[in-house]
Amino acid sequence: MFKSVNFIARLSVLSLAVLTAQVSFAQSTQGSTKFPGIGRNATPAEVMAWDIDVRPDFKGLPKGSGSVQQGQVIWEAKCASCHGVFGESNEIFTPIAGGTTVDDVKAGRVASLADRKQPQRTTLMKVPTVSTLWDYIYRAMPWNAPRSLTPDDTYALVAFILSLGEIVPDDFVLSNANIADVQKRMPNRNGMTRNHGFWSVNGKPDVNGSSCMTNCVKFVQVGSTLPDFARNAHGNIAEQNRLYGPYRGSDSTKPPLDKLPGTSGEGLAHAADTHAASTKGPAALFKNENCSACHAPNAKLVGPSIADIAAKYKGQSGAQDKLMAKVKNGGSGVWGAIPMPPQSQLSDEDRATLVRWVLTGQ
Repeated sequence: MFKSVNFIARLSVLSLAVLTAQVSFAQSTQGSTKFPGIGRNATPAEVMAWDIDVRPDFKGLPKGSGSVQQGQVIWEAKCASCHGVFGESNEIFTPIAGGTTVDDVKAGRVASLADRKQPQRTTLMKVPTVSTLWDYIYRAMPWNAPRSLTPDDTYALVAFILSLGEIVPDDFVLSNANIADVQKRMPNRNGMTRNHGFWSVNGKPDVNGSSCMTNCVKFVQVGSTLPDFARNAHGNIAEQNRLYGPYRGSDSTKPPLDKLPGTSGEGLAHAADTHAASTKGPAALFKNENCSACHAPNAKLVGPSIADIAAKYKGQSGAQDKLMAKVKNGGSGVWGAIPMPPQSQLSDEDRATLVRWVLTGQ
C-alpha cells in the first residue's frame, strides 16, 4: 500500500513538471509574460534576418577580403557604366572620388568642403565612416542587381574606391581584419558631429512641437478629393511626368473606380481585371525594371529615347533579336560614350516583350 501511494505521488510530481514546461513553452511561443497570448518572441534566425546593417564599430561585418586589383575588374564590369572608370561618374551621377588630399587623410577633415569654389561634393569628401561605404555597396549595388555582390566582392570594390582617393595604395588588400585601421585614414572621419539630440535616445531635439504632444485624444484624418468636373482641367496628369525616374499620377481622363458602371459584381470585377492586365503589360514592365531611369519617351536622357530607338531600327531585319541580345549583355558606342549595363535578370519573354514594345509600341 505504501509503495502504491509513493508511486502515485511521484507520478503526480512528474505530471506537474511536464505541465509546467508545456505552459512555459506556450508562453514563450505564443506571447510574453507581460502580454500573454499576444505574439511570440522572435527567434534568433528572425532577428538575424532583420539585423543586416554594418555599424561604424564594424559590428555585423562579415569575414572576407578583396584587393584593389580585384575591385577594379568588378568595377569596370558592374559599376563604371554609371560611376565612370575612375569614379568621375557621368552627366547623371555625382562623382565618387575627388576633392580630397593627403593632408585631409592626416587631419580627418576635408578642407575643400569649406571651399565655395569646389564644384561638387564627392562621396569620399563627405562620408566619415568606411563601414557606410561597405554597407551601402553590399546591400544596394549594383543598381540593376542589388544584393548580388559577395562579401569578398564588396571588400574589393571598397578597396578600389579608397585607392581612387589615395587613401590606400594600389596593391592594398582590404579585409575584416584591417578595416578598422583603414577607418583611421578616412579623409572626413572627423567631419561627423555627435553634438545633436538625435544621436542619443535621451537627447534633446533641435526643435520642439507644442501641438498634440501629450494626451492626444482627438484623431484628425487629412485627405483630399478632386471633383469630377476638374479631374482633367489641366490635361491628363498621367502624362505629365519627369523625363526620368518613377512615374506618378493616375489617368485623369477616366473616372475613379467607384464611379465606373456597376459599382458591384460584374462592373467592378471587369475593372479590376482590366487594371490587373494593364499592370502586367510592356509599359509597366518598362517602369518596374527601372528602364525609365535612363530612357525617356521622346528625349535623350542617359541613353537614347524610345522614339529614337524605334526610328533607328525601323524596317531593319533582325532588329528584335539584335536588341534583345543588347539588353541582355549590355553594350556601348552606338548612342554615345555612356554604356548600357547588362540586364541579365530579365527572362527571355520579358526581354522580347520590352523590345517589341520599344520598336512597335505594342
